[in-house]
Amino acid sequence: MEATTAADVPAASSQFSDAALRVLARAQLVNSLGDGAFYVASVLYFTLVVGLSPAQVGLGLSLAWGLGFAMSAPIGTVADRVGLRRSAVTLACLVAVGLVLLAFAPGWAGFLAAVCVYAAAQSGLAAVRQALLVGMVDARDRVNARARLQVLLNAGLGIGAALGTTALIFGTEAAFVSLLLADAGLFVLTAYILSRLPRLPRHSSPRRAPSAQRPRASSVLRDTRYLTATLLNAVLYLYMPLLSVLLPVWISESTAAPSWTIGLLFVTNTIGVVLLQRRVARRVVSLRTAARSVLVGGILLAAACAVLASSSVLSSPQLAVLVLVAGVVVLVVGETLIASGSWEVGFALANPQHPGQWQGMYLSGIPLGRAVGPLLLLGWVLANSTAGWLALGTLFVVCAAALAAVATRWPRPGRAAAVTSHP
Repeated sequence: MEATTAADVPAASSQFSDAALRVLARAQLVNSLGDGAFYVASVLYFTLVVGLSPAQVGLGLSLAWGLGFAMSAPIGTVADRVGLRRSAVTLACLVAVGLVLLAFAPGWAGFLAAVCVYAAAQSGLAAVRQALLVGMVDARDRVNARARLQVLLNAGLGIGAALGTTALIFGTEAAFVSLLLADAGLFVLTAYILSRLPRLPRHSSPRRAPSAQRPRASSVLRDTRYLTATLLNAVLYLYMPLLSVLLPVWISESTAAPSWTIGLLFVTNTIGVVLLQRRVARRVVSLRTAARSVLVGGILLAAACAVLASSSVLSSPQLAVLVLVAGVVVLVVGETLIASGSWEVGFALANPQHPGQWQGMYLSGIPLGRAVGPLLLLGWVLANSTAGWLALGTLFVVCAAALAAVATRWPRPGRAAAVTSHP
């Protein structure tokens, strides 16, 4: 049976795509406002107010995001069967439930249960939102549309982080709890916005597919090419905890830079993504251009690692800050290239008839990076200093080159995902 490609699926009308994208964009912005506030204040809330140790928080987050990784593809499969829009609304509400539970977590067991609900729902929501993009936007416009959403995500995270600092300024239990409840309210608003999405065209609705064409939960596991791309992409996602987890500790323990530098680096990263992501995405129009984007991005990530590593040998705080900012500038260029190329790979190699399951698998790299990344980066890079940074950079280049090869050189007959009918 011949492979099914995105071109085999009738494209949505331009008017339909624009309307859907506007709704998705509003939902993304509201969603990321809550996420930004949560990321800034949550760890201090868990340690200072709930009374958990850093080790307990780290273990709980790793277990929760590990669950999110394991649940991404199954949630996507269920979403294909019951409807993507309905699933997105339900998952946004479940994120809100997780946040309310976190606001009143009585101890480590309560924290673990709540954060598992939160992480699993967040992971599933990201996958279903990506699947909605596949079903509602023309194939030729998906990477640009995804870049638009990414810009809003970063802008929302930045604004949300600024709002989240209010809880840090007051430092009281009431301030932290109010922030978590406000975040829950933002996800309820996200659910409402998602409920306003236009219905999928009749030909795109997975619920209308013949029963013989509905995939089993394990269908995506037969697509060796896609699984390989997913694993390589997950490793490249280590650039996310590199900025949020590794650099704060690296700055405080290994450089002469002042502690406020990490805030400057976050601002630099956010501005960089807002300015560059859509420009970079316009250049990615095929698997070949996606492969080139991923490869160049991997090389730049390696260069950024080398620059950031050099900050430890500088005794001048001012020079250390300049070198760190320079490293993050290189990092953000590499990040935008990797992201744009990776999105095209995830879209183009997927089975377009079942976007929930395939996008759920591909996006599972994000919770996997959140689960493994902090332990891996802190244990590896900090323990080996410059050598650790250089090894991390080498890993980025190797995985980027491998993902580029999977995208352009993998023999098409090996694509198991083409078979969507099962006896």
